Amino acid sequence: MTIDRSTVRTLPRAPKAAAGGAAGTTDFGALPEWDLTHLYPAMDSPELARDMAAAKDECAAFAQAYRGRLAGIAAGEGAGQALFEAVARYDRLEDLLGRLMSYAGLVYAGDTTDPKRAKFYGDTQERLTAATAQLLFFPLELNRLDDARVDALVAQAPLSHYGPWLEDLRKDKPFQLEDRIEELFHEKSVTGRGAWNRLFDETIAALRFTVRGEELPIEPTLNKLQDRDETVRRDAAAALAATFRENLRTFTLITNTLAKDKEISDRWRGFTDVADQRHLANRVERETVEALVAAVREGYPRLSHRYYALKAKWFGKPALEFWDRNAPLPSVEQRTIRWEDARATVLDAYAGFSPRMADIARRFFDEGWIDAPTRPGKAPGAFAHPTVPSAHPYVLLNYQGKPRDVMTLAHELGHGVHQVLAAPQGALMAQTPLTLAETASVFGEMLTFRRLLDQTTKPAERRAMLAAKVEDMINTVVRQIAFYEFERKVHVARREGELTTEDLNAAWMSVQADSLGPAIRLSEGYETYWAYIPHFVHSPFYVYAYAFGDCLVNSLYGVYENASDGFVDRYFELLAAGGTKHYGALLEPFGLDATTPEFWKIGLSMIERLIGELEAMEEG
Repeated sequence: MTIDRSTVRTLPRAPKAAAGGAAGTTDFGALPEWDLTHLYPAMDSPELARDMAAAKDECAAFAQAYRGRLAGIAAGEGAGQALFEAVARYDRLEDLLGRLMSYAGLVYAGDTTDPKRAKFYGDTQERLTAATAQLLFFPLELNRLDDARVDALVAQAPLSHYGPWLEDLRKDKPFQLEDRIEELFHEKSVTGRGAWNRLFDETIAALRFTVRGEELPIEPTLNKLQDRDETVRRDAAAALAATFRENLRTFTLITNTLAKDKEISDRWRGFTDVADQRHLANRVERETVEALVAAVREGYPRLSHRYYALKAKWFGKPALEFWDRNAPLPSVEQRTIRWEDARATVLDAYAGFSPRMADIARRFFDEGWIDAPTRPGKAPGAFAHPTVPSAHPYVLLNYQGKPRDVMTLAHELGHGVHQVLAAPQGALMAQTPLTLAETASVFGEMLTFRRLLDQTTKPAERRAMLAAKVEDMINTVVRQIAFYEFERKVHVARREGELTTEDLNAAWMSVQADSLGPAIRLSEGYETYWAYIPHFVHSPFYVYAYAFGDCLVNSLYGVYENASDGFVDRYFELLAAGGTKHYGALLEPFGLDATTPEFWKIGLSMIERLIGELEAMEEG
């Protein structure tokens, strides 16, 4: 699942919609709810029960057919065809399993506080974990085959179709364990990491924050940090800190447990650095990530420090309180954008780049692939879930009619377009590594921003748009690298023993002070804000993918602006490749090389140019 969290607000509960399809009417127009019947009619449907039984039986049949036999198959006559049939069968099984788990996850995301949905999600996860334990042998046995023999077989059809997957699989070879240990890790994940993830989700969904006498869930409270009234922002920030502080014991335990769980896994597998497992999963070299981090850190004074000093000047203050970081600019009208206008804005921007891109995105609106209203218990933020190639992606939003929500829509639809284009690669090869997973989403945002900016002639509105874009880019690049450094501090320190809440608070404040600079005052209460960041729990070290994607897209967009012939075709080829090619090979046709520090500086220079334009407007 590609997950992107944004700061949005929650509306009153809409009708229960495990199947979806109905639209909730709000001040922003009729907001769509997704139609999950494209996957299954209902949680208790015969179709789902049938597929669950079929998945269990096929996992057992697959193990019966191939466990312990792959070496003999690879050495025998017709080995290429036989191995192709085995991998193709595994591919189809992955699609079926993914359909079941995707449905359970999406139903649960619709209301994580509903006991029936939570039970359904937990039961599905347990049943599929037990069934798929029988499949663990397959990649392990494939990686024990002689490399030269596999290379020879992959060189010819039909096995050549799965060559990229088999090559990618071998990168895991040094870190794989004996079959029974892998099986134990797999089965224990339900009562280990998976259980702690679920505890975090349900805790966050159940939290309530008292703002001026009103009890609110987390999303409307976070949304008030963007309110025009400074006192509302201050009170919301205090409410967040108060509730986080009351629950820090739970969040500290979750963090310590998951960090230790990861340390055990890393030690058994032989990973030396705390982030190496993520780098391997992303198919990116540690040195490339370190070059990115170093470039962003070196750019803090020219980026975030510089911008927030400018924003403080606009507010007439020597420094901004932390709750003013994303505040709307003073004396600029903050308009509400209706859903139909948001749809038209994004589709028009996409069509300006490519009619094909807009046609794919339009299906999300027309065919029930988007869930837009906010509801108590609904998963916060936004994400695009690819589900499986035999189905289609779904997008979750919490739409509140702000310009940032339009950018979030453009972002998630970019993911969706990417997932649709990559789907023909099949379940095993459609998944895009995180090094490129944010490419289409950030590119979609950039297209939408540029279109809106080109249509804006009033200086005050143009300044507000530029400022909002700069803030989004700082949140995507600077803030995410600060998150990455926080995680590094936590996971490195956890190897020496449990961390106290005070330890976690101190680590958080140190990286935030470095990244935000002296123009943001980190007053009492902000030390607790690490507690609600879901990436730390669900996907350790995921966060640098956002900075990777933003800087990469800034460079890619620069190529596009130079109007090089064939860019659109090459761009669609990049997206359609899914996980079949290394990011370096996919960027080569654009003349880009992400392994060099200069590449990242090019990406960061776009943010600097926008800040420079804002400074010039101030001087003018």
